[in-house]
Amino acid sequence: MTNTFNKVTESIKNAPAWQQKYREIMLLGKTLPALADVLKTDDALVSGCESKVWMFVEFDLTENTLVVIGDSDTRIVKGLLAIILALYNGLTPEQVVNKNAYEEFEKLGLISHLSASRGNGIKAMVDKIQTMAQHKLS
Repeated sequence: MTNTFNKVTESIKNAPAWQQKYREIMLLGKTLPALADVLKTDDALVSGCESKVWMFVEFDLTENTLVVIGDSDTRIVKGLLAIILALYNGLTPEQVVNKNAYEEFEKLGLISHLSASRGNGIKAMVDKIQTMAQHKLS
């Protein structure tokens, strides 16, 4: 687990009730820098998300690590995206394919409280990252 992920999710883990977790996720979304409008293209949209989510997934060739940037048009999804970015940024392709985001969201106590469409959105974002990592390994 990366230190960034642990730092980002600490307040969510420590929140005693769902409403506080929800608030922490939205606050986390505010910390994610906005993408420039010129980057918000149809090619960058993550299909399968009800909200608009733009994501770019690349690998730093010198470090062989994942670099992901993204943005969303809704605060809660932007917060969930921030969690995903903290989970995967800086990992090698091997680490990415072995990381189970669903399990991490479950540990945070989020899965049971998210709507089906938000759960599908998380899956779509993670699938895009996992697919890129798989391509790097093949």
